Amino acid sequence: MSDVPFDPTHSNTTPTTNDARENHSNGSGSWLHRLRPGTGASDRPDASPNDQIPSPAPPSPDAIPTASRVYETDGAATNVFGNPEVVANVIEQLILETRKRDLLEGVEQSREQLLNQPFVRSTHWETVWEQIINPATSRPHQPVIIIVAPRSCGSTTLALRLLAEHTAHTTTVVKLDADWQTPSKGRLPLEKAHAYQLDLKHPVNDQVSIDFLNALSEHATHLRDCRSYLALTVAQDLWKDHRLSDRDGIQVVRLDEAPDGQEVVEAHLGAYGYGQLVTSLHSLPKATASLRGLTAVAAVRAAHAAAMAWKEHIHASSQRSLVQTDGERGTPATLEERIIAALTDWRGELDSRFGEMNSLHAHDNPSLTVEDRCLLLALAVQQSAPMPVVARSAAALLKAIGDIPDAPSAAAGFSPTLSALAGRGMRRRIQDVGGQVDMQDTVVFDRPAYGRAVLEYVWDNYDVMRKPLLTWLVAAAQSADPEDHAVAALAELTVRHGTVDYLTTLGELVGGSHPKVLGAVMETAVRNEHVGRLAWEALYGWAEKESYAPAVIALCRRILEDSSVATSLGKRAMVRLRRVAHKNTDTTVVSQVQAAFDALVQHPAVAQRLAREVQSWQQGKVSSARSGALAFLALMTVRHDNTPWLVDSPPADIDVQRAVHDLLSSSKTAAEAISRLTDWIRTCADDPSAYTQLRDQLLPALRGHNMFAASWRFMNELRGISTAEGVSVADDFHNHLVDSRLRTVFPLETNLA
Repeated sequence: MSDVPFDPTHSNTTPTTNDARENHSNGSGSWLHRLRPGTGASDRPDASPNDQIPSPAPPSPDAIPTASRVYETDGAATNVFGNPEVVANVIEQLILETRKRDLLEGVEQSREQLLNQPFVRSTHWETVWEQIINPATSRPHQPVIIIVAPRSCGSTTLALRLLAEHTAHTTTVVKLDADWQTPSKGRLPLEKAHAYQLDLKHPVNDQVSIDFLNALSEHATHLRDCRSYLALTVAQDLWKDHRLSDRDGIQVVRLDEAPDGQEVVEAHLGAYGYGQLVTSLHSLPKATASLRGLTAVAAVRAAHAAAMAWKEHIHASSQRSLVQTDGERGTPATLEERIIAALTDWRGELDSRFGEMNSLHAHDNPSLTVEDRCLLLALAVQQSAPMPVVARSAAALLKAIGDIPDAPSAAAGFSPTLSALAGRGMRRRIQDVGGQVDMQDTVVFDRPAYGRAVLEYVWDNYDVMRKPLLTWLVAAAQSADPEDHAVAALAELTVRHGTVDYLTTLGELVGGSHPKVLGAVMETAVRNEHVGRLAWEALYGWAEKESYAPAVIALCRRILEDSSVATSLGKRAMVRLRRVAHKNTDTTVVSQVQAAFDALVQHPAVAQRLAREVQSWQQGKVSSARSGALAFLALMTVRHDNTPWLVDSPPADIDVQRAVHDLLSSSKTAAEAISRLTDWIRTCADDPSAYTQLRDQLLPALRGHNMFAASWRFMNELRGISTAEGVSVADDFHNHLVDSRLRTVFPLETNLA
């Protein structure tokens, strides 16, 4: 069943290298041929012919190309065929033929959207802007712009806005994803009339070297010829003293500070329809004071917090509940109080709450006991919840910190029960840490901004609390839903503190016991522009560990199921699924990858990715051996008009016959392949033409070395299926596979499976 079209440039006498098409002896078309020592064995010294997944041999390097090409490119190298004058001085055409899979991928940006986004340009930013732009042409002075800035300063926003304003309207703006181990000029895309923006912020993989800068100067020449630009934003801590002399085509500028925090907040609120809040902010000096000195990222977050406070106020006004405080109804927070709460960092109050050690609570001392500190943290996570839930959560945190005495602060001679009863009641303690209790004994802690500040304060100020805090949050998660309070808190800490050490600790605590929770938290991380690459790197290492595999599989599956996800994220998810399949031998893990592939193959875009996995497998790539086999099994389930896709119109680059033969010859995949082949037969059995075509395509794959047992198991599975003429499919295959002289020796009734 060859799907390679006739090519007059190939000799029709060239012998095939496919085992499934070898010359068969012992009768006409029989798989009972003479077994030769070594036939079909793998080149790997540790391979077993009974359990390996064979990798098909790649095409012969001596084969003549199917069509003459003027040129081909491979990374930075260009090979010219025929007359080189054809491509001389036509660099734009060379660029269009660059192999896309070797280049960094990116997402095209809408120029209109970039220009309409809120944007604040301070005096310092104005100075940097003027350094970059040539006033005579209104274009950047150089095709390569390097902006060195502190993290979270807003350099990415500056670079994208500058490219949107000062490049031709026909120029395509693309935000690239630095998916590399080290900066390399050969990975940079180069196309006509494109403006690329690339962040270099990874602490290890984005270290800028002098060699890269020298190569970048050469790249700038090509950019200029194409009327294209590249804006690199480099984290200040990654920019060492490169002794940068004047390099052709490169301009380096330094962005030392973020724009004014209050102006950024007001710009974002005004752009998204919260003009009234902007007016209110001008009359709230206590709120605006906390905006001074914020980074650009923190200022944007503050704008979202203020908008959230507005929505909370509207919701609370429409659904006001009675809150009991010392026998009186609580007064709902005003809009002003909510805005101040949302924009205040609370460090002053928390300094007093977490002050000197306090074994007993005193109303004139704001410092909380350790038990009350645990309670405050529980409220920060749970917000509003039944009081028993809050109590158990606080007790669980106290236990996570260390061993609990029989009765904290118990008086001598008191039993634990009496000591607990003699202490302050839960209602009083909740009120002392800032919560309230309604008439149904439900705790109301309507202070999300304060709760976030509590979590961050404890994390920043108590290093020994970090691991117990993570342990407690993981155990408190009720589900893997991102809306779960504990999962949301974990995700926020991960985005804010997602260092390599943090992700390692998180994985150790969560990977084996709560894989779904880990997957949900990491999904938030990989989609975050600041910690996303670190999160993907952690997942790459986790992919080879059996305990982490379920979390990696679940996360990658969700990413690939999202049709709106950037191409680069889908590629990274596919790489990690491949690594899970390649590095794990446990059958449960392999089955989970297969289940993920089976579900994902129903999405057309992912089906194309799986088809490429099969192509890599058939080209002999070791890392794609198992994933390619699993991908082919998944593709076997795809149907077009109720006809198996691989039978009806397989991709030209996939040799279906070879893949079926290799899957059947491996003990690891034979059973699953037989099950899916049986479904193929059952689908086509009622159509004489389709059945005959499918049978004739499968027969060559069922013959050959190491196929006896697999073919017999397959025929056993076919029992009970009949063609439209009433002929047993099992008998039909038996008659075609077994030589007539041997059918009495090997009758179909004999079960050799």
